[in-house]
Amino acid sequence: MPTSIKPNGQIAGHYGPGELATVVFERDIGEAGHYPFTRGVHADMYRGRLWTMRQFAGFGTARETNKRFRFLLDQGQSGLSTAFDLPTLMGLDSDDSRSVGEVGRLGVAVDTVDDFHTLFETIDLEQISVSMTINAPAAIVMAFYLAAAQERGFDWKKLRGTIQNDILKEFHAQNEIVFPPEPSVRLVVDLIEFCARYVPQWNTVSISGYHIREAGSTAVQELAFTLADGLHYVDETLRRGLPIDSFAPRLSFFFNAHNDLFEEIAKYRAARRLWAELMRETYGATDPASWKLRFHAQTAGCSLQDRQPEVNLIRVAYQALAAVLGGCQSLHTNSMDETLALPTEHAVTLALRTQQVLAYETGVTKTVDPIGGSYFVESLTQQMHDDAEGYFERIRSYGGMLGAIDAGFFRREIAESAYQYQRSVDQDDNVIVGVNRFVQPDEVRVETLQVDASVENTQVESLRCIKSARSASDVLRTLAEVRQVAAAGGNTFPALIEAAKARVTIGELVKGLADVFGRQSLHEQ
Repeated sequence: MPTSIKPNGQIAGHYGPGELATVVFERDIGEAGHYPFTRGVHADMYRGRLWTMRQFAGFGTARETNKRFRFLLDQGQSGLSTAFDLPTLMGLDSDDSRSVGEVGRLGVAVDTVDDFHTLFETIDLEQISVSMTINAPAAIVMAFYLAAAQERGFDWKKLRGTIQNDILKEFHAQNEIVFPPEPSVRLVVDLIEFCARYVPQWNTVSISGYHIREAGSTAVQELAFTLADGLHYVDETLRRGLPIDSFAPRLSFFFNAHNDLFEEIAKYRAARRLWAELMRETYGATDPASWKLRFHAQTAGCSLQDRQPEVNLIRVAYQALAAVLGGCQSLHTNSMDETLALPTEHAVTLALRTQQVLAYETGVTKTVDPIGGSYFVESLTQQMHDDAEGYFERIRSYGGMLGAIDAGFFRREIAESAYQYQRSVDQDDNVIVGVNRFVQPDEVRVETLQVDASVENTQVESLRCIKSARSASDVLRTLAEVRQVAAAGGNTFPALIEAAKARVTIGELVKGLADVFGRQSLHEQ
């Protein structure tokens, strides 16, 4: 008989038919493309269409990132994924005193709609799917994107892509917080509601377990907390008056692809089954598209090591294999040098080639769910499903998501798991190649990308020119409208788009909303 899952998530033991005694094939597994989608959301999976290869990219100015975008597309990438710098993620302008030293360092600097024009210059937004990883000011950034697309003549109904827009996991793990929880979630729902009507192909939230896992959670905690966040967005959108099938099909998910191959595969399978059950049985969705959990995966940044960085290529390849065997819809493979700096063109090309070798040379795409039916994987899928339901019950005991956040439940759980994992590494119970075993005293340094210090001055000067050329009266008028709509409880999106067209900055819009919503600091968590 198998042993149970240990606290660090590892599994050991022998598995056979007895472990599947309580599993009913039609109810719990089924066929790919059919409820409960345990085996995948499409009947043919990758035999019909490969996953989208979407490498995360962004640094310096919008012009520099545009060059990297076009380079990646030339190398065979099939979708764009945008990384923003820390000031943008926190809703600060590049000329804000708090932005000094951070502009363009860890992502691309974006201040106004004009930066979006430059960022996607020469790129056909009706043909290329675009992902944007941002949360607290996500509604503002999406308004910039839509305003820029409209000014370039693109049809919103033809735009495809995803904006992360998942503020709850920031309160659990990542800490890029601006507004308190309730108005933060309100902005998420504003975006869901607006896009359901006007941008129907857009994934309005990428409900993210990735950062929860990066903060130190177990695979089961990543699974449970992510789906719990998604359920809170569903509840709040229903409270807004939208029917479940009008918005649920455009909710997407974002999971980590970590080191334990089979645990990760089981996590993705359990997630699909849980979401399908919840949407159909609990929320009464009747459209099969509402039942399907579609997800993007990114290989585990926290698993990458600065020692022997070339070994990261091997880690990433196995993690990518787990994501593909688990049925992801899009995938980012980390570059080997990301613990040292933003990736070079050489490193990011190797990361993309990792996906291409997996897709075209290994044969794993030729069979739908090739690992389905494994005694071990199916048993582990069932156990992760049941353990996640146990976490849902614990969250309900706090009165729901916001009560659990206020009580510090998520942070305590993640901190304890992170501590236990690090302790196992320090005690050599978990082997990290090149770190606590197989160490090389003399290592060859790899070339790293250097962001020119002049980037900040260039961006600040560009922003100064935009501010001096815009209409001051239009700025004041549209900002006043944003505050008025926010205070009245209406959907902020139309006002945000008009402000974007008036060249109001991200920092000005965040301040305008904060005048109504207030601000949330980390010490309040």
